[in-house]
Amino acid sequence: MFKFENLEVWKISVELYRIAVLKTEQLYRRRRACLGDQIRRAALSVSTNIAEGSGREGFRESKQFFNIAKGSVYEVISLLHVTRVEGFLSDEEHAALYDRCDRIARMLSGLIQRRAG
Repeated sequence: MFKFENLEVWKISVELYRIAVLKTEQLYRRRRACLGDQIRRAALSVSTNIAEGSGREGFRESKQFFNIAKGSVYEVISLLHVTRVEGFLSDEEHAALYDRCDRIARMLSGLIQRRAG
């Protein structure tokens, strides 16, 4: 088993991607595929950068990838706001995804701090 597979933040970020795929299906039906693709790419970037960062030996390299993952979480948040404003995501769906993203960002911050210490 790889180190990242034991990280709770990685598991939650994989679930974020799965949910993002399900929620963006409506965008494809409404000819907003570009927005859906961007959300999926950003959500996928979170877990892949966590995995890559966990495989790095030095703190500086690990921290770089964890920060990229955190930036991708922020990108997902921004895109979720757009989808809500456009009417593709209900307030309840937005709130649930927002909370998941917030949890991931906080966990990444903690991971970065632990690696620094």
